[in-house]
This record gives sequence, structure tokens and C-alpha cells, in this order.
Amino acid sequence: MDRERLRATFTEDAELYDKARPTYPDALVDALPLRPGCRVLEIGCGTGQATRALAERGCSVTAVELGANLAAVTRRNLSAFPQVEVVNTTFEDWTLPAAPFDLVVAASSFHWLDPAVRARKAAEALRHDGGSLAIITTHHVEGGTSPFFAEVQECYERFDPATRPGLRLTAASDVPSTDYNLDTHFERLSIRRVTRDIAYTTSEYLDVLLTYSGHRALPPSARRGLLTCIERLIEDRHSGRVTKRYLFELQMAVRR
Repeated sequence: MDRERLRATFTEDAELYDKARPTYPDALVDALPLRPGCRVLEIGCGTGQATRALAERGCSVTAVELGANLAAVTRRNLSAFPQVEVVNTTFEDWTLPAAPFDLVVAASSFHWLDPAVRARKAAEALRHDGGSLAIITTHHVEGGTSPFFAEVQECYERFDPATRPGLRLTAASDVPSTDYNLDTHFERLSIRRVTRDIAYTTSEYLDVLLTYSGHRALPPSARRGLLTCIERLIEDRHSGRVTKRYLFELQMAVRR
């Protein structure tokens, strides 16, 4: 399935996305060059997991979101912040405003953008004197309820033909940083990483899985089989509760 179809799956159940997706660690948000009144462009805001933190720190935020349902939920969630504008379109097709931004933020979204457009257009959106790009990438890494994540591989191999046999999670320290090819338009790249363990009940964990494009894109019968297999595994072997370890990586770069 192509990228355009996969990235469109997120808006299919925006309320579930809003309920299940984790927010971003304060340590990463606090590392952003924010000040009251700063102009921020957020690419792919989802339902506002990062947007609220930006608005609460006094920034004026323009959030571009391609999913109509996701954009509607963000407007509802951020209705108390008149300085937040949500634009329902793709970043690639959006016409940049005349006034430049101080910061461009892409939280779990930059990899979905057209590689031929994303870095160049993000740079064009920024002011020349110190405008910055912040990319947050999220990884599922080794840790938490480790036995469960080894056992669940059998479910994926049975119901998802794209699963690599014998796949195991990687330790956070061994996960390489994603190379977004920013050098042409940006300089002074810095990286900061934070891990977080989040505990889920069985139903909460299944909800999270249903916000991922790969799970949503499975044929209905395969998706039902996969979720049933995972549900039984959590209930029967892990007392209805598992913990997942996330690695959040912040890449910061300054416009050339």
C-alpha cells in the first residue's frame, strides 16, 4: 500500500486516535526554542498531542493537518486557545503565508511527508535569522513487558504477511537516528532522546494498535484475527496488563 493511502488511515477514527495516542514528554517540549508570542508552524498535528503544549507556552500556532476528522478534533481540543489555527490540507499543497515562522515542529509526522519537498519547504517557512526545525520521532523499543513483545511476534507472523520472521525489539541505545537529509537547508543539528514506559490494560493496548496505519491497513479478517490473538495473549499470560517502552527523539536544526 502506498504512502498516501497509509497516511490517510489516521483520520478514519479520530476520536480513538485522540483517546489512545500518548502525548510528548515535557523534557522534549521544554528543549524547544519557545517564548511567549513565538510563531510556530506544526506539520501533522493529529488531534493536538503536541499542539496543546505549544499553545500553553504562549506560542501562536498554525497547525496543518491532512485528515479532516483529526483537524476537527484538534479545533475542539484547542478551542480555549484563540492563537491556534488548524488548517485542513497537506503540507505539500499548502501555500506558505508571507510572514515567516520562528519554529517548524513535526511530531511523528516528518517521515510521512514527500522527501523531495519536506526539508526545502520547512526551511522556506522559517525566518532567516535563527529559524529552527524540530522533528520528533517515536520508536517502540526493548523494555517494558519484554516477554509479551517476544511472544506476540507469533500473532503477527500468523496474521500479517509483512512481518519479518523472528523480529525482536531493539534497545533504545541501539536505535539509529533517522537521517532526514537536512544538510542542504539546515545546519547545527542536535539530538535529544527520552524514554518513557506506559502501562496499558488489554483494551487500552488494542486501542493504541488501532491508531497505527499498518494495523488499520490489514484486511478486516486478518486485523480481527491479529487483535484477538493479542487480546488472548495479554489476558491469559500477562493478567490483562502490559507496559510498552517508547523512545522519543528530538532532532533540532537551524535554517541556513
